[in-house]
Amino acid sequence: MGMKSSRITALQRRFTDTAVDRLEDFIKREWFLSLLLVLYIVLTLNDPSLLRRTPSLIDWESLTLITSLILVSKGLELSGIFTRLSIRLISLSGGSERKLMLLLIPTVALSSAVIMNDTAMLVFIPLVVITSRLAGIDTARAVTLSAIAANVGSSLTPIGNPQNIMIWNAYGLSFVEFTGAMLPFVLLWLVIILLSILILREKPLTLEKLPPMAVNGRLLLASSFLLITDVLLAETGNPLWTLPLTLVVLLALGREALLGFDWALVLAFALIFADFGEIARLISGYGFPSGGLALFLASAGLSQLISNVPATVLFLGSKPEWLPLALGVNLGGTGMIIGSLANLIALRISGIGMRDFHRYSIPYFLIALGISILILLL
Repeated sequence: MGMKSSRITALQRRFTDTAVDRLEDFIKREWFLSLLLVLYIVLTLNDPSLLRRTPSLIDWESLTLITSLILVSKGLELSGIFTRLSIRLISLSGGSERKLMLLLIPTVALSSAVIMNDTAMLVFIPLVVITSRLAGIDTARAVTLSAIAANVGSSLTPIGNPQNIMIWNAYGLSFVEFTGAMLPFVLLWLVIILLSILILREKPLTLEKLPPMAVNGRLLLASSFLLITDVLLAETGNPLWTLPLTLVVLLALGREALLGFDWALVLAFALIFADFGEIARLISGYGFPSGGLALFLASAGLSQLISNVPATVLFLGSKPEWLPLALGVNLGGTGMIIGSLANLIALRISGIGMRDFHRYSIPYFLIALGISILILLL
């Protein structure tokens, strides 16, 4: 009997140790989601009615559209089209670091406007890291400039990143209206990146011959069709239809995109809506800037502290002017590493240090912020 009892105790201990190890691994891997879960528990303890009110705090139209577009982005990523393009750019560099960056950075920026900044980091950062190491160039600088380019490029369109999708959906803007208003500032921010590349000291590269990358035509066509259709559905006020359509098409033609999708990311966005929607309710009496330069500075500053998607949720509660808000939360993603999920992805994949990232990102943010302030004051 004693032997049986000790065996059970040993099994229980082993099960407990395994559960603790798995929990630790989850927290390390999904630390942002873990923080959101803890915040939700704290807010629920403060007001138990939050459990009942949670569904009403979630913007289901925006969450549906975000999920659909992330799935489409995954399909485009797995199709190999952007990897093939980036390899082609590397081949065209002619052994020049400056030329390579002048080709790569606009490509990352333009791609981010279509496939979202987070996906662009998943696609391009591994290539940036490998190329930097092969050629002996500054990996931290190349990675940081690529992350900045992804945040800047994604600012252009209403489908470029989650905060733009929320703003686009909340204000009922047309695709052209949103893009046209953001274009002058995005061009300005992109020019600042390109000028920083031009002042780099030229260094010859010694690149090995890169193998050709095959493109999955079936997945590329399916994802391209879904991208156009989802945008049209959102434009016509039917964002809730995007997810059923996307799931059906990918089940038939692109199951690899569904299998490779990070569904925990959807839960993170749902918790962002719930957590920061509740926080917005709790602090509603304090008031937020409603427009102009004050809103631009407040949203850019808050993004540095809590990331630009949660900052967007907080500000949307008071429905301020959309353009200063969009400019602030988008530029706010280019400073501190917490400012944008794309930054965290770039850091995680590349393995560069946070200090190295901030050595380039913070000066860029301050310069772009100062010039943007001058333009807004004119």
